[in-house]
Amino acid sequence: MYMPPPSHLEITGIVLAGGKSRRMGGGDKGGVEVAGKPMLQHIVDRFRPQVGRLAINANGDAKRFAAYGLDVFPDATRDYPGPLAGILAGMVWARKNTPKARWIASVPIDIPLLPLDLIARLRAACAANPVAVAIAGSNGRLHPVIGLWPIGFSGDLAAALENGVRKVQHWTSRHHAIAVDFPAVEIAGRCVDPFFNVNTPQDLAALRTLLTAEGSLSHRIAAGAD
Repeated sequence: MYMPPPSHLEITGIVLAGGKSRRMGGGDKGGVEVAGKPMLQHIVDRFRPQVGRLAINANGDAKRFAAYGLDVFPDATRDYPGPLAGILAGMVWARKNTPKARWIASVPIDIPLLPLDLIARLRAACAANPVAVAIAGSNGRLHPVIGLWPIGFSGDLAAALENGVRKVQHWTSRHHAIAVDFPAVEIAGRCVDPFFNVNTPQDLAALRTLLTAEGSLSHRIAAGAD
């Protein structure tokens, strides 16, 4: 069984899997095969070593994730108001299940190139301000659902959702959000966004082509490559 180092116990990782994947034709993106295994497995392999405990935020039947051996919890609200609901549910779940955690770190289910130094860099950005929110960015834009969130903000976030706030950046603008830029990674001689997300069948085909040319993503993980 994987045992995280003590320094990781302050951060609980949450994979946000609550989207409806309309552009992929519906269903769970996590089960889509990439480089020989489900996309969610790539996320788990790259994210789990960076946090104290890992769980999945998803609505519907949790049994579809049984093979991953992770706890699964739904949004705390019924109207599916977007990723902020998943982040709030993650804070609530972490408070109950990982009492040593001070933050949750969230990532979506569709970024199989997730950087191996994601948490280290987000946490370093907050070193001078432990109540700041850190948001990952790349290629000149922010990725609002990839971030490090103080669990103590759960009450404020719940109130914001009650008041109709839906966009992540509308809420983070109130909490000293820090942008943390991540460089491109080189795959098959091309510079690729480390947060390349698989939104469409065309995205999936492009990623498969790149990884076939480069060699399997599993090999890159074993070699410690970003």
